[in-house]
Amino acid sequence: MSIGHSTVGTPAVGEPPPIAATEAVHPSDRPTRRRRHLYGVGLPWILPALILVIGMIYFSMGYTAWMSTLEWNGFILSPFEFIGADNFVRMAQDPVFWKAMWHTAVFFVVTFTVQTAIAFTFAALMHSKIRLAPLYKVIIFVPNILAPATMAPVFRIIFDAKGSLNGVLDAVGLDALMRPWLAGDVTAMAVVMLVTIWHWSGLTFLLYYAAMSQIQPEILEAARVDGASNLRTLGSIVWPLCRGTTIALATLGIIGSLKTFDVPWLIAEGGPNHATEFLGTYIYQSMVQQKEFGYAAAISVALLVLALLGGLLMSLRGRRGEGD
Repeated sequence: MSIGHSTVGTPAVGEPPPIAATEAVHPSDRPTRRRRHLYGVGLPWILPALILVIGMIYFSMGYTAWMSTLEWNGFILSPFEFIGADNFVRMAQDPVFWKAMWHTAVFFVVTFTVQTAIAFTFAALMHSKIRLAPLYKVIIFVPNILAPATMAPVFRIIFDAKGSLNGVLDAVGLDALMRPWLAGDVTAMAVVMLVTIWHWSGLTFLLYYAAMSQIQPEILEAARVDGASNLRTLGSIVWPLCRGTTIALATLGIIGSLKTFDVPWLIAEGGPNHATEFLGTYIYQSMVQQKEFGYAAAISVALLVLALLGGLLMSLRGRRGEGD
């Protein structure tokens, strides 16, 4: 009998197969009990977040949608009247609502375009190995960490009719440019845009700087070997490779523009003559000042729908770009 030619683990003739062979389980069926056990153990960890999302966010959304069908002054003990879709009909015929929508669109286009240009330029400069780059990064990002409640009153003082800006213009002999900046329709909106750009360009810069850091140096070296200039490299290579960051920033910009409230309200309170009115400020005025909770809820529902549509469109745009 030759042992060298025998098969290890093969049972002798007439012997039953090993127990392991008879109880062999398919790998996909083996972890079923383990999965159930893990689900049971992990449920308490996600339960607080589940309660927060379902119990507060989605419940609040549903309650707001229900409140939009009422005529109510907001006081708990006061009676309310079910009016169906009348608040939405009123909203569709409200010129202030459409003015706020127009302001939101213009605000997004201007702030997103200027922020993108400034942040992309600064990010490219920071990658060019200039001196004191860490200090410049801090200076660019510092405005982003300031609270709007702190910085907005300062800008209101600067752009006041008797504020610092007009004082400087008068001191240098440019008194012809002096004007009540927050009292004009165009200038008040320009001030709101300027403050927003100053506030959020740091975050945009940080995201573009991180995106540029992910670009392989070999790609840029190959472009230089082929004779591409710095501007051509930025426009033809770096900018397309940062497309995902641009789409993400555009999505955040759309949603942020729709719910803008703090800067226009703290600087101009939606005025003058609704010149800086946004959906957020109009909701606040309707709910707090005019005590029309049902109408404010209807505008809030419209804001939510617009934000979801904007996010969805930008997401589809990003997927289409990846497919190309």
